[in-house]
Amino acid sequence: MRSLNYVHRVSLDFTGTLFPHAICLGDADNDTLNELVVGDTSGKLHVFKNDDSKAWLTRTCSGTLTCVAVGDVCHKGKNHVVGVGAEGWFHLFDLSAAKVDSANLHEGSAGDDQKPFFTQHIPANTKVLLISDIDGDGRNELVVGYTDRVVRAFRWEEPSDASEAGSSQLVLLKKWLLEGQVDSLSVNPGPEGLPQLMVSQPGCGYAILLCSWTLQDSPVTDDDDDNDDDEDFCVGGAASEGPSADVVLHLTTGRIHNKNVSTHLIGSINKGSKEESSKCGLFALCTLDGTLKLMDSSEQLLWSVQVDHQLFALQKLDVTRDGREEVVACAWDGQTYIIDHNRAVVRFQFDENVNAFCAGAPGADGIHQLGARSGRAPRVQISPSGTWSRRRAGGCQSSASRRSLQRRPLIFFLFCSKKTLAKQSRRQSKATGKRGRFSPCQSPFQKRRCH
Repeated sequence: MRSLNYVHRVSLDFTGTLFPHAICLGDADNDTLNELVVGDTSGKLHVFKNDDSKAWLTRTCSGTLTCVAVGDVCHKGKNHVVGVGAEGWFHLFDLSAAKVDSANLHEGSAGDDQKPFFTQHIPANTKVLLISDIDGDGRNELVVGYTDRVVRAFRWEEPSDASEAGSSQLVLLKKWLLEGQVDSLSVNPGPEGLPQLMVSQPGCGYAILLCSWTLQDSPVTDDDDDNDDDEDFCVGGAASEGPSADVVLHLTTGRIHNKNVSTHLIGSINKGSKEESSKCGLFALCTLDGTLKLMDSSEQLLWSVQVDHQLFALQKLDVTRDGREEVVACAWDGQTYIIDHNRAVVRFQFDENVNAFCAGAPGADGIHQLGARSGRAPRVQISPSGTWSRRRAGGCQSSASRRSLQRRPLIFFLFCSKKTLAKQSRRQSKATGKRGRFSPCQSPFQKRRCH
């Protein structure tokens, strides 16, 4: 295992606090370049463009934003920005018309505090968000995970009658009830090439949620904000108590310290060939006790790695720009691992504690981007170039692997306060039944040395 250094950094100005899933990278204004979208607990939605330190746009939402996403929710061939609050308010923004001259990029940002063009109330206590085609019909669905172990799938529906213009809304397709907490949502091609909706489950497990809805969908109204009323508008009566029959639970084998340890997953990892990736998709899992796994849709284990860090976020990223996406995992203390399909591992130590993490496709200058967020002294750091450190740290890699991993991705990070991490550590200790894997002389609040 080798260590990597990122030296060139740019700081972005951001004030406030946010939830782990209230940050994402996506083409918010449909200019083919990715923007960084951040939502805070006060309901402000900030959009950062390129590497400018100030927000390009700011929008206002109702309540506390818990998750944001960018995607073609309305099936109109262009992306919209989605923000969902803890109180259940769904906000939809169209930033395509927000064209600002580069010379006046930040002028009027404070006064450009516009409302969303569409809002709707859905069940409250949202935790994680996914925009993807989960049933293979070519139209994206909105999948929302909740703190009460429930997952709901929505679809944007246009009125069939032209006279009803303006009555478009989200329609609830299905509700699933899981056995454990939902920390991640992802889509992965199944053995037959059809998309499968995957949900992480504690203990390095996952569940596949079956999409068994029909075309006779009933619309969601603003009054359907109580979880007990889901039977009135959920297709197929899927809101019954207990684990749903359309939930297929999978528990992976291996070294698991605690069956209740939190788990994250990421699917549809590109193999480099579109034909191979569509036939049998790859997905990765990570746990808070340091387990990392790469598997395919037939449940074959390709590799497993155990690290001595508390992993809380998992993403995919084509770091080497060879068409194959690497697995990227981040720990609370800033230790970040990049692992390719051949189990070649590099790592870098982030300077401060991390509270949230995301990765995206090519952005400005056609370079890849990684992102994360934190609490005290909020800021993002962008590292556009990477070099190998001279220190050796374990196993040796081939010279071809080393050369390919020396290519330069663009990396975002934001930092977490010691108080925030202390609360997270206590909360995770209760969930896992142990105190984390830090030695007495090296607490999670101290800067960890690279071993």
